Amino acid sequence: MLLLETLGLSAGYAISWIAICHALLTKRDPRSALGWTATALLLPFVGPLLYVLFGMSRAESRANRMMRHLAAVQPDYAHPDFPTAPPEHIPEHIAAAELVGRRLTNLHLSDGNAVTPLHNGDEAYPAMIAAIRKAEHHVYLTTYIFNAGMSGSAFVKALSNAADRGADVRVLVDGIGSHYSRDKPWKKLAARGVRVELFLAPCLFPPNLNINLRNHRKILICDNTAFTGGMNISDNNLQNCQKNRVQDIHFHCQGPVVHQLRRAFLLNWGFTTGKYDPLVFDMPESAGESRCRIVMDGPGSDTEVLNELFCGVISSAQHSVRIMTPYFLPSHDIMACLRSAAYRGVAVKIALPAKNNLPYVHWAMFRLLPNLLTAGVRIWLQPPPFTHTKLLTVDDFYCQIGSANMDARSLHLNFELNMEIFDQVLHAELAGHIDSTLARSREISLADLSRQPMPVKLRNAACWIFSPYL
Repeated sequence: MLLLETLGLSAGYAISWIAICHALLTKRDPRSALGWTATALLLPFVGPLLYVLFGMSRAESRANRMMRHLAAVQPDYAHPDFPTAPPEHIPEHIAAAELVGRRLTNLHLSDGNAVTPLHNGDEAYPAMIAAIRKAEHHVYLTTYIFNAGMSGSAFVKALSNAADRGADVRVLVDGIGSHYSRDKPWKKLAARGVRVELFLAPCLFPPNLNINLRNHRKILICDNTAFTGGMNISDNNLQNCQKNRVQDIHFHCQGPVVHQLRRAFLLNWGFTTGKYDPLVFDMPESAGESRCRIVMDGPGSDTEVLNELFCGVISSAQHSVRIMTPYFLPSHDIMACLRSAAYRGVAVKIALPAKNNLPYVHWAMFRLLPNLLTAGVRIWLQPPPFTHTKLLTVDDFYCQIGSANMDARSLHLNFELNMEIFDQVLHAELAGHIDSTLARSREISLADLSRQPMPVKLRNAACWIFSPYL
C-alpha cells in the first residue's frame, strides 16, 4: 500500500513538473507563471488539470500557426491593399497618437469613413436588420452572444430571408457565449441555407477543453455597410426590458473601413473552419470624414496589441482622457499610464457601473481604485441599468470603440476587435455622452473607500487576487 501511495504521489508530481515547465516556457507574465507553478506544486493532479483547462493556451499556438500560414498562402490577409492615409498626410495634432496604432498593426489609417453611434438595441437592431434585408451579395455576422427572444427571432428571420435571396450568409457564434441562452435561435439558421459555425466550442472529441479563450468580437457586414462595437444580440439591450436591462452603444460604419471589417470576419471564419476566402470584394466608396483603423488582438499575437495601444494613446494625451467600461481591472501598465497622465495635469475621468452583472469583478475593482484616486484620477459610478458600453476618448480628436474591456480577460485571453477613430465631430459626441453620464453619476473619493467596513475590504482584496483570471 505504501509503495502504491509513493508511486501515485511521484506520478502526480511528475505531471505537475510537466505543467510547470510548460508555464515557465510559454507564459509572458512572471506572476502568471509563478501562480501556475505554485498551483501545480501544491495540488498534484488537480493543479495540472486546472492548468490544462484554464491556463494552457492550445488556441494560442494554433493561432500562431494560422497567422504564419496566412502570410504564405493569402498575402491579402497579411498585407491588405487598403486605401491609406500616408504619414505625410497625417495632421500634426494627431501624429503622436496615430503613430502608436500604426506601428502596432502595420496599417495606415483608412480615410473617408462615416461612423454613427446607435444607442441600445432600440436603435442598433432595426438598423442592422434593415441592412441585412438590403444585402444582395453577402451577410457576415460574428457575435459573442446570440440569445433567444424577440431580437434573436428578428435576426434569424432576416438572415434566413437573405439566404433565400441567394446571398452568402455566414454566422459565427462563440462556443462559450452560445450557452448564455437555453434556447439557441441560431440553430434554426442551418436548415435555411445559412452557414453557421461555433468558435472554439468546448468538446471531448476532438478534445478541446480550454474554456478560457473566447471570440468576443462583434461584427456585421452587409455588402458595403457594417456594424461593430460591444453589443450582443439579446433582448436585455432593449429599453423596455423589465429584467437585467443593459445599456450599450453599437456603431454603424460606412466607407473603406468596411473592407477592413470584412477582412476581420473572414480571418475569424478561416481560423474556425480552416478555409480562407480571397478578398475579392469591391472597395466601398468614401462616405465621411473619419479616419479609422481596425485593431485585432488575441492569443497568437506577437505583442499585447490592445494593452500597448491603450498605454500609448493615454501617454500621448495632452488635455483629457475619458474612459467608460463595464469591467475595469486594467494591467499594471495601463494603471501606470493613467496615474502618469493625471500627474501631468491631464483630466482623467473614468465612468464605471455602480452595479455590475459580475459582482466579483466589481468587488476586485474597488481594490484598485485608491491607487488611481491618489494620483488625481477622477472616478464616477453610474446608476443602473448596467452599462456595457466601452469607450475611450483622448483630447479632442481620438476615439476608440469596440469589444474589448479594460480587464485581463480582454487584454490577454479573448479574441477582440477595436476601432481607432480620428474625428473631432465624433469625439465631441462621444465625449459629450460620457460627460452627460458623469453628470448623473456619483463621484467616489478616497474617503468613501476608507469608510468601507473591514469585511468588505477583505472581500474586495480576495477577489482582486484572482483578477488575472476573472
